[in-house]
Amino acid sequence: MNIQNLLLGIGGLGVLANVVIWILIMAALDRRGYKTNILWARFHFFKYMSAYKEATRKETGKPGLLFYFWIGSINVAAIAFLLAVLGPWA
Repeated sequence: MNIQNLLLGIGGLGVLANVVIWILIMAALDRRGYKTNILWARFHFFKYMSAYKEATRKETGKPGLLFYFWIGSINVAAIAFLLAVLGPWA
């Protein structure tokens, strides 16, 4: 196994984690009484994310933990894919 395949695998896991976290954020919004639609989630992305951030900020004074996990997972995926494509081994 070479480094490029390892980085692509890490990037894929980052994307998978991002999707799971996004579903958990939508479930958290549903529990708080905010109606979400899984079929339209891609189009209402920023609306749902800001609603989650505001709801958790009202409850705890800071954005929820899932928000930070979502930011981390998308960054891991992006960095891994960029390194796999643009690295010296590419």
